[in-house]
Amino acid sequence: MELSSLLQPADIIAELVATTKSDVLVELASQVAERHPGLERDELVRVLQERERLGSTGIGDGIAVPHGKLKQARELVLAFGRSRSGVEFSALDGRPVRLFFMLIAPQDAVGIHLKMLARISRLLKDPGIRRRLMDAADAVAIHQIIQEQDSRQ
Repeated sequence: MELSSLLQPADIIAELVATTKSDVLVELASQVAERHPGLERDELVRVLQERERLGSTGIGDGIAVPHGKLKQARELVLAFGRSRSGVEFSALDGRPVRLFFMLIAPQDAVGIHLKMLARISRLLKDPGIRRRLMDAADAVAIHQIIQEQDSRQ
């Protein structure tokens, strides 16, 4: 499954307003709840915060992949956010996070959930892609970059 099949420009926040870890989770969850009726923002935030308590999803290099499973989710749901100034997210390397992929999976989705996390990780491992995502003009341009990379993987 390709990232760009789950992620549309409307799922992308090109300029996050949030300046704290908690606010980033709320802002991304709000975007998902707005786009996916049946998924409630507060429940999304609870699941994401629960996962963060186990250990930060800030994986380093300015990247975080907050994720969780939700009984109400019928399919994988993906959102993306970018913070040009960066957000303190307790990342493994201690640096601020600028690129956020949020993944919500159905409660019983194990394999596909892990495959999607691996796909996100492969995409963002390339410093050139991270730079292009940071430099992209808007949500449509961000989506195009992700779509291009999907076709190469």
